[in-house]
Amino acid sequence: MTTAAIETTALTKRYGSTWALRDCSLALPAERIAALVGPNGAGKTTLLHLAVGLLEPTAGSIRTLGASPRERADILARVGFVAQDAPLYAGFTVRDTLEFGRHLNPRWDDDLAIERMRRHDIDLRQRVGTLSGGQRAQVALTLAVAKRPELLVLDEPLASLDPLARREFMASLMEATAESDLTVLLSSHLVTDMERICDYLIVLSQSRVQVLGEVPVVSSRCSFSEGGFAVIPARFAGIQGHRTTAGVCSSAATNSSGSTEGRYPTFVRSAHSHSRQLVLS
Repeated sequence: MTTAAIETTALTKRYGSTWALRDCSLALPAERIAALVGPNGAGKTTLLHLAVGLLEPTAGSIRTLGASPRERADILARVGFVAQDAPLYAGFTVRDTLEFGRHLNPRWDDDLAIERMRRHDIDLRQRVGTLSGGQRAQVALTLAVAKRPELLVLDEPLASLDPLARREFMASLMEATAESDLTVLLSSHLVTDMERICDYLIVLSQSRVQVLGEVPVVSSRCSFSEGGFAVIPARFAGIQGHRTTAGVCSSAATNSSGSTEGRYPTFVRSAHSHSRQLVLS
């Protein structure tokens, strides 16, 4: 039986009288590409910071790759994390940044890091502070994937990017994960940027988990009549998961237009295995 990549039980984080996360119980299966979605303030960043050991729970428990990230810091060598706004040292050159990553990570793949910079036409001599937002996001993603993690956690990496940079970032992410058993947990309130690439969905609203489950291949619509989190677009379809008092998931007509406009990366997962195939649609 495969260990869940992230597992929480009644996980709670509170600041004074304010609930950042409340009674969160979930298990994210390994080798999935999961979307963590919800409105601003829903608790997405709090959950991710708990998962990588940056915060300590007020109550409940969390296990990342089978262990507590606060008690077993060694597991963090197996976790890649890209924080919101991709914080990097502005005065470092790109080469300095990659060298820093190599010294800190025992499984660092220098060839992969250099090749990713070459593919995205990023000069190793350029200072990070002079890079565009999209280039900085690519450097941050490279730091995370070149450590060869088992779990990749990304906190709102698209929020500050323009539409073209978002598309390039997502295509790059899919290339990095298509041929591996990597588990990805990607948070965003920009649901449309993730609807084609994720096969697992976690919806947070009002500091609680509202929906949790697989995203099937067919397209449908999931809408919430209560709880304040309006509409989940098309491909978050017929979710095989929990139905809660805060929301109702309902099927709708399949979109069968067949359009490939935009050439956006899409994952197709075999119905008989967890193998991934990256296609353009």
